[in-house]
Order: sequence, then C-alpha cells, then structure tokens
Amino acid sequence: MGCASSIHISDRVVYHGKESEDSHSPQQTNATQHQGNPASGLPLKPPSCKTTLTEVQFGPMKLFKDPLQVLLVFAKEDSQSNGFCRACEKANYRCKMARTPESALECFSEKHHDLVIIDHRHSRHFDAEALCRSMRAVNSSENTVIVAVVKRPDREEASVMPLINAGFNRRYVENANMMACYNELLQLEHGEVLAQFKLRAGNAIFTALEQSQDAIEITSEDQVIQYVNPAYESIMGYQQSELIGKEIIEVPKSEKNKPDLLETINSCILKGKEWQGIYYAKKKNGDSVQQNVKITPVIGQGGKIRHYVSINRPLNDNNKSDKSSERVQAESQTDIQSSKHKDRRKGSLDVRSTTSRGSDGSSQRRHSSMARIHSMTIEAPITKVINIINAAQESSPMPVAEALDRVLEILRTTELYSPQLGTKDEDPHTNDLVGGLMTDGLRRLSGNEYILSTKQPHHLPSHLTTPLSLNDIPPRIAQTMENEDSWDFDVFTLEAATMKRPLTYLGLKIFSRFGVCEFLNCPEATLRSWLQVVEANYHSSNSYHNSSHAADVLHATAYFLCKERVKQSLDPIDEVAALIAATVHDVDHPGRTNSFLCNAGSELAILYNDTAVLESHHAALAFQITTRDDKCNIFKNIERNEYRTLRQAIIDMVLATEMTKHFEHVNKFVNSINKPLAALEENGSNNDEESVKSILTSPENRILVKRMLIKCADISNPCRPQELCIEWAGRISEEYFAQTDEEKRQGLPVVMPVFDRNTCSIPKSQISFIDYFITDMFDAWDAFADLPNLMQHLDNNFKYWKGLDERKLHSLRPPPE
Repeated sequence: MGCASSIHISDRVVYHGKESEDSHSPQQTNATQHQGNPASGLPLKPPSCKTTLTEVQFGPMKLFKDPLQVLLVFAKEDSQSNGFCRACEKANYRCKMARTPESALECFSEKHHDLVIIDHRHSRHFDAEALCRSMRAVNSSENTVIVAVVKRPDREEASVMPLINAGFNRRYVENANMMACYNELLQLEHGEVLAQFKLRAGNAIFTALEQSQDAIEITSEDQVIQYVNPAYESIMGYQQSELIGKEIIEVPKSEKNKPDLLETINSCILKGKEWQGIYYAKKKNGDSVQQNVKITPVIGQGGKIRHYVSINRPLNDNNKSDKSSERVQAESQTDIQSSKHKDRRKGSLDVRSTTSRGSDGSSQRRHSSMARIHSMTIEAPITKVINIINAAQESSPMPVAEALDRVLEILRTTELYSPQLGTKDEDPHTNDLVGGLMTDGLRRLSGNEYILSTKQPHHLPSHLTTPLSLNDIPPRIAQTMENEDSWDFDVFTLEAATMKRPLTYLGLKIFSRFGVCEFLNCPEATLRSWLQVVEANYHSSNSYHNSSHAADVLHATAYFLCKERVKQSLDPIDEVAALIAATVHDVDHPGRTNSFLCNAGSELAILYNDTAVLESHHAALAFQITTRDDKCNIFKNIERNEYRTLRQAIIDMVLATEMTKHFEHVNKFVNSINKPLAALEENGSNNDEESVKSILTSPENRILVKRMLIKCADISNPCRPQELCIEWAGRISEEYFAQTDEEKRQGLPVVMPVFDRNTCSIPKSQISFIDYFITDMFDAWDAFADLPNLMQHLDNNFKYWKGLDERKLHSLRPPPE
C-alpha cells in the first residue's frame, strides 16, 4: 500500500504466475518460425535445467513467478549480444533475440517480457529510443524493465535524461564479458524487475479495491487524499477528480460527531495505532451518513507512516436487513415463542429459561431478549479466544473463514459489550440516555471550567447525635415498615413519615433482620451512628439521588438476598457486603452525571482522572466517614483479613453500578452462570447438586452475582408497582432537567439535550431506558433468581408508558378525565 500514489490501475489484472500452458515452451509465432532468418525473432536454445517457480513475499501475499522472460534486441550478432545470450542461459532465463524493431514489437506484444535489452550503440541500424517509446505504448508495458546498451564514452559523460524520457529504466555501458552481463542480469532481476513484479501484483490488489462494496480511501502521510474507490464515490456522492490531491481537512465534516472525535482519531493514528469506531461522514449533498470506520496507518520507507487506509461501512438499511435475516435464522433455532414479552420488546428473541424452576410450571416460561448476549462467549481471556479462532480458520472452508474474519474484527475492538445503536437518529431519547449514562465526559472543554464543590458535611450532624434504638422507633414509622420484606414496599410513605430520613430507619430494620451487627461484632449504637452519618451525606436537595433512593436500593438488595438461588450462591460475608454497598452506593451524589462533572472540570473528575468519577467517590467516601470516628466505625471489631475481604467486595459492588460497563457485567453473568446452569437443565442433570453448587459458589461467579444483584437493585424502578415507578420517573427526569438547565447557564456541553423541561417526553425517555438497559438485564436476573412479579410489573409499566406515548403525551400521567 506504500506505493498507492504511484500505481496505475490497469484495465485488467495480470496474473503473473498463471500464464497459458504453451508459455512454458517456445511460441509458434512469426518470431520463432524463421530460425534461419536473421531479421526474425530467433529463439535461443532453451536452458538446460528444469523450469522452477520462485516464491516472493509481498506483504501478506505470496507471489509465484516463472523464470524471467528476456527479449534481446540486437540488429547484428556480436560479442555483446553473445555475452547476454550466454548470461541468460547461465541464469536459466527464457530468452529471445529480435533483429528488427518490427519483430521486437511483435514478440513483445505477445509475451510482455519482464526484461528487454535494446542495443543503443548503432543508430544506423534502428532508432532504439523510438523502439522503446513504441514498446511503452503497448498495453501493460509499465511493468517491463527496459535497458539501453550504450557505448563506452570516449569523452565527457552524457546525460541519461534522453533515455529516461524515451522510457528506458536504466542503461548498461557495453561490456561483452559474460560474467559482467550475468551480474547485470542478476541485479536487474532482484532490483527493478522484482519491484515491477510486485507492482504488477498491486494491480490485482487495486482491482479488488475497485470491486469492494466498502468505501475505501487512501491518503498520504500528510493526509492528502490519493485514492478513493467507486464504492466511496457512490456512497459519498463525490467523483475521484473532486477528491484526489485534496487534504482531508478540506472535505466538509458532519456536525453530528462529538467535538473531540477527530482529535481522538488523529492522536490514535499518528501513533501508528489502528482506530475503529462510529463516525458521521458528510456527503456531497450535505446529508450525514453514519459509518463504521476502520483507519489503518501503513508503515513505509524509513519505518515511518506513509499512508492511511480508511475502510468505511455505512450503518444503513442494508445492515439492518442483514441483522434481521440473522435474527430470523436464530429464531428458527429456538423453542416455541412465548407471547409474554412481545409487546414490551419489539423484535426480541425468546430462548430457553436458563435455570431450573419449581413444580408450578414456571420452568416453561421463556425469556426474551437474551439471544444477543446468549450468542457471546466470554469465558476465557479475549486473547485466548482470538488465538482459538485464528487456529480454526486455517482448516475452515472459505465461508466459515470469512465469517471468522468478521468475528475477529469485532473482538479486536475496545467496546466489546456496548451495542451499536442503529436507531440513534430516530430515537434521540435513547441516544441521549446512552450518551449521558455510558460515557465519562467524552465531551470536554478547555478553559471555562466549572468547579463543583461538595456542600454536604462529612461528619455526624449535631441534631442526629442521639440515635434511636430499633425498639424505640415511633409506631407510625414502624407501621410503614411492616411489609419491608415485600417487593411492593412503599419507600415514599417511609420517606414522608421519617421527614426524609428513611435510610436510617429502614437500615436498622434490614440490618437487624440479616444479623449484620452480630457478623461485624459491633454494638447496635455504632450501626445506628453509621447509618445516620451515611444518610447525612446524601443530598436531600437532589430530587432522585438522595437517601430515599439509597433506601430503595437497600430494600431491593435485601429482597434479592432472600431468593433461594441467591442464597445458594453467596456466603454471609457476601450478604453483609451487599447490604453495606447498597447503603453507601450513591453517598454524596451531587445530582449530576459523570459526563457533567468531567465537562465541568470538577474536583472529583480531576481527582479520579475522568474515570468512574462518582462511583469511585462513593466508595472512597464511604470508608472515610466510616473509619474516621470510632462512634460510627462498624468495622473496628472485625479481623484484619476479614475486613480486607469485606472492603474489596463493597468497593467492587459500588463500582459495578457505573453504567459504562453495564453490558459487560450482564454478558459475563449470562455466559458464566446462566448458560452453564441451562446446560445442566437441558442435559437433565439439574438435580446434580454438586454441579450446580460448583457453578454458583466459585469465587469468580460469586463476584458476578453480587455485581448483577446491586445493578438490578440500583435501576429497578421500572420493575416496581406502577405508582412507585411513575414517582421515580418524575424524580429522575427532574434531576436531568436541572442538569440541563445548569449546563446551559454555565455554557457547558448539554449531555442529554432531550431532557429539556420544556420539550421532553417523559414516556419516551422511560420507554428508551426500559428497552435499552432494563429488559435484557432483568430477563437474565429473572432467569437466575425467579422473579415473576417483577417481570409482570415491568410489562405493565412498559405498556403504561407506551400508551401515554401513543397519545402523544409528554407528562407522567394522563390528564384528568
């Protein structure tokens, strides 16, 4: 590819190693029939040794070439012509002699020799330069090396420019010595001739590029466009002549790309690294087209980057049809579909339940939307997977090998678990949710930094220094917590009864139910102080991320911990870690997303290098406020190693709530736990307790269960009873509205533009959130923990939001009748 700028793509591909059969024997042409006529092309006696093919490596291609075809053009036989004849015989080249320009042209037109040596010493016999020009006029002659034999200069050396202008590649100063001729031929073969042979193969490569359906662009090291293929012209609407020679920066760019995307791409490829990702290109007519782009730097002369090859594949309707055909094919391989989730998840697949069930017939329920993650494999390190696929390719038929190539392309990307959303243009709500929740401030500002300071105190407030005993909880508060072990528990009633301090009271009851004080060997007073100081560090001014949300997540965590399959998997230390992690998982949340903090240049973003900013802060602050005062240090009486184990588990669970790794956690859970359990069920060995236990209790899988548990607890709002779901939807929307308002006031990038309080459709935002994040995750969690009531609430809530959206309502509730 390094010679892309100088290669001329010929009208046809020359397959050098596959000539006609009679090319290995003298041709029966006018040039060879008249062996006694000195004016005709005379075949020399064939080499004495057998013909052998030479293997040449050209990048990833292996080229095979026959012995060199040499044409000698000498009007008279003399010592010089004889020297070249004997040298050709010694080198095992196929050689012909032509005595006239006419016979030389005839021979050359038939054979297209690799090397032509023309006698330039005697202009009275024929015009060597005119003959060379005539040969260069023959189609595909650009890959032939033509040498002029010149007289030894008897005075000042003449310029070679007239020879170069005539089409000669180089000159040979006459020397009839056979070894001198032989050495010259060897240097030619391994120099110019070999280079031309590779360029001839390059024509085949460029013909492939011409036929490719992917849009391909090649630029120089200075990013000057040097080649685009017909597919590029067709997709982008430009002609080659409008682009060749232009710098990339001269081509109009789409405004849909994130502001720093080009900077990210350039910083990557300038280091010699390949970049692959989604990019919006601007067509000639002004339309934007979303493309999957791979840009590969090509190292050339001097070990430096000499070209960039860009392969662009539009994410258009064709891709969608391909995916739909794959979906139909996968669907035909599954069991009978259930209609349970059809109206909740359009176009999803139903696959076999991945756990054993009770005798109530629920084992026959199918779970939609798992096909995408069910088809992935992440049980081994990714490099091992790639190596296995590479090995399998060697013995695979071509269609399989090509499919594996596509698999490897996917596996080599960095965002393995983030689906490419094909409907971003049509669904801005989903686009903004994904962008706002799954990125860590990818849109940066330089200067104009807004520093977010933490306003909440990190100590025990004076008005909470007299903690209540569990037995002394006021009856009206105790009454609101009577059904706290039920999924339908109403945390908002508790919020009102406790004057926005539900976490302390609910925490006391749940931690007592699970025997946390006994496990930690800490007094109840210490636990009460700890709960109060943690709750004091939640911001009551946040509409969503306040202590009521923490209490809600704690409640869901406790509910999940009571499910039989979860209890089989986790140890007491895991349960305690889960309850503590749920309690502190959003402590000191500022009511703004990670992207906001990174864009604003906040102290937290700087501290945590724009990576998992809030989650890192929640985990760190939780341990700071716990250990700085013995009055609330619930860990002070446990053994050191146990503390380290507990601390690591809590940190891991809190960090798991970060949404950028959402799909990674869900996929690993399904592949490492649900699939093996399903395999046991399908093999009829689901009663094999040892096999089930080994899956559930391995250290790696216990970590995955805890991560999945807290993730589901954290965003379980759509699976709550409808009134609770509506209230949570209103609160999170208000918090996002407030962020958008502040971004506009501060001149920051608006991370989620659809959350404008004047125009936002809350039903649409909820539909997108459920469809993109919730359905797949809770299908997988339900398959493990058996949660039919949650799935029924999810169905009901999805239908509720869908109904509002179909009526084109933007509000939380329909207007009163």
